[in-house]
Amino acid sequence: MTSKPIKIAATVIVALAAGAGIYTFMRPAATASHAGAPAATPQGAVDAVAISAQLRDLLANFRKIIVLLADEQALPDGARDEARKVGQSLFHENQERMTKLDAMLDQLTASGNPGRFEALDGLLTYIESDPGLYDADRLAFRELLQSMLADVARDSSLPAIKVHKRISEDLDALGEIERNYEKEIRQIFGNLGQRAIELKRERWDDYVVHLKKLYNREQILKENGVVVPYAVPPGGAVPDAKPEVKKDEAEIFGLGLPKKTIVLSFDDGPHRRYTEEISAILKQYGVPAVFFNVGRNLGTLDAEGHAKLGANAEVSRKLMAEGYAVGNHSFSHAQLSKETGDKLKGEILGTDTLLKAISPDRAALFRFPYGARNSEGMAALANAHLKSVMWNIDSLDWADPVPSSITNRVLASVDKAGRGIILFHDIHERTVKALPAVLDRLVAEGYQFAAWDGSSFQVAKSTAPAAEKVPVSTGYANSWAVVIGIDDYARWPKLQYAVRDAQSVRETLIDKFGFAAERVVTLKNAEATRNNILAAFHDKLAHGGVQRNDRIFVFFAGHGATRKLSSGRDLGYIVPVDSDPAQFATDAIPMTEIQNIAESLTAKHAFFVMDACYSGLGLTRGAGSSNFLRDNAKRIGRQMLTAGGGDQLVADGGPNGHSVFTWTLLQGLAGKADLNGDGLITATELAAYVAPAVSSVSNQTPAFGSLPGSEGGDFVFELPAETEFLSPNTMQLSTEAIALNSKLDAKPAAASVTVKDLQGGEQKIVTPSAVPTSARQLAQRANDRGLQLYKEKQYAQAEAQFTEALKLRPDFALAANNLGFVFYKQEKYREAARWFENTVKMDPSRAIAYLNLGDAHARAGDAAKARAAYQTYLELAPTSATAPAVRQKMEKL
Repeated sequence: MTSKPIKIAATVIVALAAGAGIYTFMRPAATASHAGAPAATPQGAVDAVAISAQLRDLLANFRKIIVLLADEQALPDGARDEARKVGQSLFHENQERMTKLDAMLDQLTASGNPGRFEALDGLLTYIESDPGLYDADRLAFRELLQSMLADVARDSSLPAIKVHKRISEDLDALGEIERNYEKEIRQIFGNLGQRAIELKRERWDDYVVHLKKLYNREQILKENGVVVPYAVPPGGAVPDAKPEVKKDEAEIFGLGLPKKTIVLSFDDGPHRRYTEEISAILKQYGVPAVFFNVGRNLGTLDAEGHAKLGANAEVSRKLMAEGYAVGNHSFSHAQLSKETGDKLKGEILGTDTLLKAISPDRAALFRFPYGARNSEGMAALANAHLKSVMWNIDSLDWADPVPSSITNRVLASVDKAGRGIILFHDIHERTVKALPAVLDRLVAEGYQFAAWDGSSFQVAKSTAPAAEKVPVSTGYANSWAVVIGIDDYARWPKLQYAVRDAQSVRETLIDKFGFAAERVVTLKNAEATRNNILAAFHDKLAHGGVQRNDRIFVFFAGHGATRKLSSGRDLGYIVPVDSDPAQFATDAIPMTEIQNIAESLTAKHAFFVMDACYSGLGLTRGAGSSNFLRDNAKRIGRQMLTAGGGDQLVADGGPNGHSVFTWTLLQGLAGKADLNGDGLITATELAAYVAPAVSSVSNQTPAFGSLPGSEGGDFVFELPAETEFLSPNTMQLSTEAIALNSKLDAKPAAASVTVKDLQGGEQKIVTPSAVPTSARQLAQRANDRGLQLYKEKQYAQAEAQFTEALKLRPDFALAANNLGFVFYKQEKYREAARWFENTVKMDPSRAIAYLNLGDAHARAGDAAKARAAYQTYLELAPTSATAPAVRQKMEKL
């Protein structure tokens, strides 16, 4: 019989990498029998790159689980629960990897080719002696070695016997590692020369410190779709009202059991070896239990939905025959809180069909994987006449590699709870080892063990926090504006960016701050004559319906000029399009005229922003107030911000066709000038942001102050909540704009700044105190800051802001989507998909989130999930502009 060649790779290179250590073994590829003939892929070939990747990911998840659960008892309840949920998810990913590795190694050992032992040698050498592995890392490979031992035992050749002996020695060494670390692992989880492995016995604390350098608990949670909310919002924010949690009669938790009564439950089986061992232990002690089976471990369903039972189904048949309750744990161990429709029903009903095929007497019980469920899942259970069974005591046997540590944790939890349902998993050797010690102690202390009797138990009510306070309003009745931009001067030098500056300011006022378009008077180029400018103030504003509680914003972009008076004082002018440089004293508009206009206006607050350079204004300033909005509403405000002094030139070379001054002004109005984070931008804050920022990148020195007649009032912009869901259509800033913004923001704004007044002196500006606000509002502002940072391609900072928003408001679909898109932009597609899934769970009607979800799944290589998400998008938005492109994407999947 001719042996089949093993192909570990074309030229076999397996880099088994973990942490800092890499082991490589090589074997030359077989030569072709004829020159130029294509090399055939041998039957039974094993992909060494795939084995390497699986081992690397196996170890990474093992380490992440340890980081998640380190010091878990010090975590708040919510954070601890989320850490355990994500840890369970990572554990089940490792179980799937183990299944794949088992299949690969089984194929390798069964191939009969002598080269298989060379491949196994490389794998074992990596596990035994790679310098990048800590002793504790090697515990991640224990079950893999046990499977290898069983596979090799089927081969009676001399090399196989030698490998079998070597693996046995490795397992003995792992047992010694387990004993060495028993105390430390018990603390971390319980509060939660020879050829074989040579023990280094580094301290467990050193190992955990090493892992925390590699991984961060919050980041692990976030990458798995979890942000733990604040227990108490920071900074004295008012917590948001939450709906009262009602008791759910459809679920059993074990909290209502009689004192000293325990239900034993085992998830994720049946396992070909460990389930029967656990059953034998239970019979020895004479105690009942409930086993929750995963459907794919039992068999499959054909196209008509009929059950095709596999070999493991016999294990469950024996359990039922012996009187144990066997319930449903979904078909694929999916996180069902993220599933809907037929997929969700299939996860529940598919396994129920398989269990009924084993025995009609199957228990009508269901346990949601990870405990993750939604209202649709609960309704599906009710329709299937199934009861949800949860737990209140988690053994953490899925994470803890040491049996004695599992035992101590369970017993400590039972002592604390006094009753309940214990969650074990019948797929681990460590559970088999821990169970007798648990039962010995519980039996000795007089605990009773309950079988399934159809009872239901309730979850205690939670107390709803105080309701959110109503935010304070800025109090304006109507908003008016005059916006002027002049490039095409007939007699003065032409400008490049003034009209574009004016247009952008107009759009910002209308689109962002809600100014009515008919109340924004816009004069550009030839329209901006002296007469038309004055008429805009006198006729359209003074006599156009402006009321006492209104506000007026004035923006001018064009030339400014300064004239020295006989008294020696400077007088500034703004230059209309029809002004003559030789006669500007008579045909330009002096600042004294602007002052007269300001005093004649009936509006509460007026703010003049001049992107022109001149000097010659006498200014006054009013004092601040702790009750800013209330007091501000009572005071007349007439303020001005100018681009520079009379001896300076406006810097016209800003990004996107703007002057540096107006670009900075627009960035401030986008939210950066909200220096105290209260959702309001005052003229004072705008000046405190714009003036030092512009001075830091140009030769201009902007000036700010109050005009005569002002009573200390401050013009206020109220930042609207951003509603944009990030998507591929979201525009980001140009490289030039990002570079300038990084310079503008290089120096953080202080609580007080010194700026020029319009007479050339200096004044200190103190930003007003923040208005008390709610967690919901703080979440919105964090999201808005994240949006700004995303557009500047500052992804790490944007991620931090969206995370903050979700900590403050866990049901914030907008922030969830935006966090997902930040991951997507960084090519972290699986992490992105988790957050898009969270988004559609929070807001199922949000079409763009399904489009994002489809894109993430497609990039991650999951065509079926991508197609389903795209289909939902098309159902929600069939006539959207993006719909044809989405249909094309579906055709390519």
